[in-house]
Formats: sequence, C-alpha cells, structure tokens
Amino acid sequence: MNFLSHFYFERFATTPERVVGSLLPDLLKNADKDFALRPNNFEDRLSANPLHGELLKGWNGHIEVDRLFHNSDYFFHHTHEIKDCIKEELQGLEIRPSFFAHIALELLLDHQLIQHKAISIDRFYLMLEKVNRDSLRSFLQINELNDIQKFDVFYDKFKEVKYIYEYADLEQITRSLFQICRRLWTFEIQEEQVLLIIAKLAQYRKDHLNNFNEIYHYIQHEMIDFE
Repeated sequence: MNFLSHFYFERFATTPERVVGSLLPDLLKNADKDFALRPNNFEDRLSANPLHGELLKGWNGHIEVDRLFHNSDYFFHHTHEIKDCIKEELQGLEIRPSFFAHIALELLLDHQLIQHKAISIDRFYLMLEKVNRDSLRSFLQINELNDIQKFDVFYDKFKEVKYIYEYADLEQITRSLFQICRRLWTFEIQEEQVLLIIAKLAQYRKDHLNNFNEIYHYIQHEMIDFE
C-alpha cells in the first residue's frame, strides 16, 4: 500500500513517531532503493527508548498491512482487472503491465481516501513535521543505516514538496505512475497514450472502486489483535 493508505491505519495515533514509523519503510525506499533495515534484529535496544518503540510499532504495522494487502483476494482481483484494462495502451513500451497495475491500484486507493475524506492530508504532514528528529536519526543509527544524511535530505524535501496533495487529481496520479516506471525502464510515450490511460483509470475507479473501503475493513479486522 502507498503512503496515505498506511497513514489510514494510524490516523488516530497519538504520537507522530507511530505515524512516521508506519511510513518509514516507504520513505526509506524512496530515498534510496538500496536502503534496507531489519529493526526487529535490534528490538531489545529500540524498546529501551519509548520513541524508538513507537517508531518500531509503526514499522511493524506497515509490514503487516502490506502482507495482508498483497495476499488478499481484493489485490489479486483488481490488479488483474486493471492490467487487462490498460495493457493495450502499454503495448510497445518496456513497462510491465502487472507492475503498472499494482502501483495504479495503490495510488487509486489513496485517491479514494482523499475523495471520501477518510483521512486528513494536513494531519499527515503535521505528523511528519512533529516527529522527534533526533529520535528518528538515532533509530536509523541503531539500525545501521549507512547514510543518514541522505535520508535527512530526502525527508526534508518530501515534507517541503507536499506532492501527496496531488493525489486528489487522477491525471496527476497517472503521470506519477509513469514517473515511477521510469525508475525501472527507459521509454517514450505519446501524450495521446497518457490521456487514454487517464480515461481508462478514471472509468475503472468509477465502475469498480466504489467498494474501496472493503479492503481497509478487511485489513483492520485482521489486525485487531496486532501489536
């Protein structure tokens, strides 16, 4: 799941560390695809500090949410359907349709959360701003992240740009999808193709994602006893 979907499950958290912990795996991945932490290997050291403990709880919640989502019937059904919906428009491009469909579903779910006012983007960024940065840095240091400064620069830029607000616009979501794909493949795409895919995704959202909250209810139910 993407940023806003992970935030959804921590939207009532009382500490910004819990929220940022739930976003941290994706923040790190976006800062550098080679950043890989295993915080549970350092659980004894992290649990000694309450703020580290909150970051760890958020992190573990993120991992569990992704596990449930990626193994759900909902995920398999919609990624298959979206792939079939847009594969003709992707013909001739290096982009793998299954990858495109996967990311498209995640961004469309974030879009639906915004459209249905299920989360507050203002609060999302407020939690990023209020987190104790010294505790965040020491959390990363204990986890042996090899370039904390690089993460710091990315984190500040992420807060400054505030591009998550753009997820309210389906056109921006589609253009973001192609930017994500360009991290993996080199390709040229015509504007006409982009507009066709925007239209296809808009129609799919209208016809098939009115029940979007079904996946959130399922995950919330499965995590009722999760600590």
